Amino acid sequence: MQRNTLQRQIILDAVMKLKTHPAIEEVYTEVQKKYPAISKTTVYRNLRYLAKNRVIRKILLQDGLERYDSHTEQHYHFKCNNCGDIFDINIEYLAGLDKDVHKKYGLDVDRHDVIFTGLCPKCGDRRSR
Repeated sequence: MQRNTLQRQIILDAVMKLKTHPAIEEVYTEVQKKYPAISKTTVYRNLRYLAKNRVIRKILLQDGLERYDSHTEQHYHFKCNNCGDIFDINIEYLAGLDKDVHKKYGLDVDRHDVIFTGLCPKCGDRRSR
């Protein structure tokens, strides 16, 4: 693993500050507020590096958009189909699924990702009015 650079730390701080599972563009916008000399390419490269080294977690959505999460423990997510908000679902992580897949298919699973989709409470309330 490479050393932790100042730029990498700035980018990590932005992801941790946002807490919204930000996309690359959102992290870049946050970084630009204080550090306009940091390029979008630098943000992109360092987000990928941090995710690869499990300092943050990359969430790949169905539409191909990458989001980033500072919460690296195994957990699930929910994405609202109406407003697009993404948030953590705090239910038990079903590690047994990984073992079941290994037993049935011989695959060495180190984690699985589940993203629930539907309407969040605020959007569901709006539709029921």
